[in-house]
Amino acid sequence: MLNRVKEFREKANITQEQLAGKLGVSRQTIISIETGRYNPSLILAYKISKVFCKQIENIFDFSEVEGGIDNE
Repeated sequence: MLNRVKEFREKANITQEQLAGKLGVSRQTIISIETGRYNPSLILAYKISKVFCKQIENIFDFSEVEGGIDNE
């Protein structure tokens, strides 16, 4: 899943370590999310969106996930 975590983190001028501290996760988790190697849980994605005061859809691209769902 594509995301804009790094973009928003850099705009907020916070380090990976600072973001990790706010979220209660490791810096390695932030690195993995930013590089797309790890998809966060819904709860963690929600917490990330709250840190940046953005809607979750503005940070995470769910288009690949939505493509597999019948929207009827």
